[in-house]
Amino acid sequence: MQTRSRARRAAPIVFLGALSAALSAPAARAQHAGSARPAAGAAPAQLVRESDVRRELTVLADDSMRGRRTGTPGALRAARYIADRMRAIGLEPAGDSGYFQRVPVGELLAPPATPPAPEGARPWPERRLVLIDSTVPDSGVRRLPAVNVVGILRGTDPVLRDSIVLVDAHYDHLGVGAPVNGDSIYNGADDDASGTVAVLEIARAMLHESPPKRTVVFLATTGEETRLLGTRWFLEHPVVPLSRMTANLEIEMIGRPDTAVGPGKAWLTGFDRSTMGAMFRDAGLPVVPDPRPDQQFFQRSDNIAFAKRGIPAHTLSTFGLHGDYHEPSDEASGIDFAHMTRVIDIAARAIHLLANGPAPRWYPGMQP
Repeated sequence: MQTRSRARRAAPIVFLGALSAALSAPAARAQHAGSARPAAGAAPAQLVRESDVRRELTVLADDSMRGRRTGTPGALRAARYIADRMRAIGLEPAGDSGYFQRVPVGELLAPPATPPAPEGARPWPERRLVLIDSTVPDSGVRRLPAVNVVGILRGTDPVLRDSIVLVDAHYDHLGVGAPVNGDSIYNGADDDASGTVAVLEIARAMLHESPPKRTVVFLATTGEETRLLGTRWFLEHPVVPLSRMTANLEIEMIGRPDTAVGPGKAWLTGFDRSTMGAMFRDAGLPVVPDPRPDQQFFQRSDNIAFAKRGIPAHTLSTFGLHGDYHEPSDEASGIDFAHMTRVIDIAARAIHLLANGPAPRWYPGMQP
């Protein structure tokens, strides 16, 4: 999730040399022998297992990922792991290179001057990352490797299969930066390895138990922490027509309960902006309005870019303003896995509603 302040801190990059070998491919998808697959649109059984959630998050938030900073070997290592999981689950690859959608990210060789940090602030040398396109040519920019990871589950309904639901999270974080108590790796277990795991586990639940009527795209983006670079590229080069996209649900920071809501429950940004919130409420899902609208979370994650394109787009979260936000202490040891597993199950049911029920719509005057 992006910081609210304009003068955001950015972790300096520690280059690791040659890219380490990809992590070993995860275990093959679970088989459901002896049981018939439910008909299209059937409500999903609770398939999300805490052991799977724990394993996947522990990998993504491990020190070996070096904080998953956009454009670094650690981020590519994380992307390879996510692609391996999508392959094992059985999603169809939807990038321009298998599951990868290559994002042309570069570092300005002469970054613009930045205002001095507030007194007492931790020093964070700024690396100005940009998309290399017609407005930012190759000259004066050092290219960095960066990818979104995209899989797709085709809809089965003859009428609805051409409409699309997007479920997404960002897998990037801050990388390696100023040490705190001797720890310089900003692992981002909650922000947003938790959401990335949710995307994978929702895909597993839908693929194995409830084939959707609509097509569902599963997206893990890079560059959210640096002005939504990956999402901006995806919108400019969509793998499916944006005109067919009926809804977007971003999953962001669900690893710890929000004391304002309670464990095993979640909140939705912009709840009263579209009919999506009411759809979840009427289905009995424990999803409530964002309890802190003053924090402007609706505007602070990838969903806002889709919302500005007219797509009903919201973020599901349980972030309670814990003190480990954007700190090295945001580690797997701080995750409440029972809570997180329950929230992923809620999110899977929410995506089931979006993929099989009426399309959400903006309330008059509420689209950003």
